[in-house]
Amino acid sequence: MPIWFAYTLIVLLIITSVLLTMLILLHRGKGGGLSSMFGGGVSSSLAGSSVAEKNLDRYTVLVGIVWFACIVGLGLWLKLATNGAA
Repeated sequence: MPIWFAYTLIVLLIITSVLLTMLILLHRGKGGGLSSMFGGGVSSSLAGSSVAEKNLDRYTVLVGIVWFACIVGLGLWLKLATNGAA
């Protein structure tokens, strides 16, 4: 496979890594963890999840799948590149 394929996957991996980090940090805490021990356990009276939270979940899963595909693609490219050089 050409080298531009690997560079494209690396750039896509960096972008999705940053996006995935930001999306995960945007999620609201569910409580019961370390954040609630240090005073972050104040919960609102709104029960259920809103449309925005469901969309945030979907975007997080989608970006996670793309991130995983980049990891697998780079692994396969590296395997093919090293087998071709040997």
